[in-house]
Amino acid sequence: MLSLPQGCNLRRATAKDIWSIRKLVFSAKLDPTQLRWEQFWVIECDGNIIACGQLRKFSGAQELGSLVVASAWRGKGLGTYLSQHLIQEAIEPLYVECLGKKLAQFYSRLGFVPVAWQELPRSLKFKFGITQLGKIFLGIPMEIMYYKSDRG
Repeated sequence: MLSLPQGCNLRRATAKDIWSIRKLVFSAKLDPTQLRWEQFWVIECDGNIIACGQLRKFSGAQELGSLVVASAWRGKGLGTYLSQHLIQEAIEPLYVECLGKKLAQFYSRLGFVPVAWQELPRSLKFKFGITQLGKIFLGIPMEIMYYKSDRG
């Protein structure tokens, strides 16, 4: 099991964290919509937020989204650590949207498998439908994935 570097801790986000979260999300060029601090977990080191991720709530499903590790902290397992925590926190079927093969491979290692848009819960079809159109008509390398639990 991975552990956090000394001086770092994982915690639920608070309202005062929203600007740090937004800065991380914008720096990674991720979707800046639906950034609700109440859905985020953060990794904080020496008083600075260096990673964040959220579990977005939908009817009958959740989405792991806005997962970002500050560039200076990448390659230390923090993204994996945070992802594994978010997977454990999920209480509904869990989905993730991946742009590019590298990201899809990352989530595959965590237990996610590709899922067809047609198989998505109704609550996610509209959200993922827009990027699905980009995949079909513009050839954007987009993959929707589902967490296949080994818990049964």
